Amino acid sequence: MSTNIDAAPTESFVTRGRLAFRRFRWGRPFWAGLFTIIAGLPIAYLPYANLTLGQLTIRMATTAGAGSLVIGILLVVLGLTIWFQPQARIFAGVAAILLSLVSLVVSNFGGFLVGFVFGMVGGGMSIAWVPGEPVASDADEADDTADREPPVPTPGTGSALASFGSTAPASGEGTGKGNQRAD
Repeated sequence: MSTNIDAAPTESFVTRGRLAFRRFRWGRPFWAGLFTIIAGLPIAYLPYANLTLGQLTIRMATTAGAGSLVIGILLVVLGLTIWFQPQARIFAGVAAILLSLVSLVVSNFGGFLVGFVFGMVGGGMSIAWVPGEPVASDADEADDTADREPPVPTPGTGSALASFGSTAPASGEGTGKGNQRAD
């Protein structure tokens, strides 16, 4: 009976799926999109919901039920946009905040404030999210710093480095700006 000890362990389907989801989640404003999607659900659903307590049915329908449905669907679409088009996150975040504010008036106080709060937080998180940069290893940093040249000051371009190599003007001298006349 021969066993192969050198065989590489294979990852299970669940492990591969979990790692793929982790890469997906880390590369985009995942929580902002999730909060925006969650915001759309109560805003779209509550105007059409019936609450039954024993024999008593309470209907929370408003005259702006269609407006609530449109706002809720748009918030869900904006949440998906935040997930799948991260470059449009600022537009989607601003639109989510504006729709959440409109839902206060149109849709039962923004889905009884639940949808409003989730929409505001999701939109704000979407605007604030910035893509990360890959972390360089220590060996890469050592190679980069050894090969890197210091920045060259270029006078006349407004560079902050331009004044480091020069001396300060004497107290009686002007800087030379505005002394020439166009004749």
